[in-house]
Amino acid sequence: MADQTAQDTARANMVDSQVRPNQVHDTRVIEAMRALPREAFAPSGAFAYADADLDLGQGRYLLSPLVTARLVQLVLETSPAHVLVVGAGSGYAAALLAACGAQVVALEEETRLDTGALARLAPKVDAVTGKLAAGWPSSGPYDAILIEGAVPSIPETFAAQLTPAGRLVTIMADHDEPAGLGRGVVASATGNGFAVVKMFDCTARILPSFRRAPEFAL
Repeated sequence: MADQTAQDTARANMVDSQVRPNQVHDTRVIEAMRALPREAFAPSGAFAYADADLDLGQGRYLLSPLVTARLVQLVLETSPAHVLVVGAGSGYAAALLAACGAQVVALEEETRLDTGALARLAPKVDAVTGKLAAGWPSSGPYDAILIEGAVPSIPETFAAQLTPAGRLVTIMADHDEPAGLGRGVVASATGNGFAVVKMFDCTARILPSFRRAPEFAL
């Protein structure tokens, strides 16, 4: 009981000190983050409410609470009914979106990241397994797609998985290094790719599945 009280207090502090003062104003996001036990989605022994990414191993991370909140807020700006989360990891962002009323498909290719929390706490989320860069066209089209991590570029294959007014939210990496500065963006499909609008600066690692193949010069 004491441990749960400590977690509840840490969760409240996360929302009030990390999230609300930093341009997260959507009450749906705030209330979902207050209610959802982030510790259930975090690695065993990790402090789930730290203002930092949590290392999941093999180049994967649970994004910091603030970055997660701002990405989810961007997704919810148009109140999408049907959302695809790519690189869902243990499912925290997918569960937040479901708590905010969206029908969510959570795509992940590394089954080791599943803590069981998504099925237990957000049972309406459709958790699927497949290659992240391919998306999940069989359940589309989607009103919004969230790529939960940084990418050097947005694969054109996602354009066909959006509704005509659909949007894609992700973090565009400024460089091809695995870690570094990036920017949260909203992207709309055009005839030849995506039109991208920068929304906020952040730091995030590139999702391994989206890294560019190395180029060799003679």
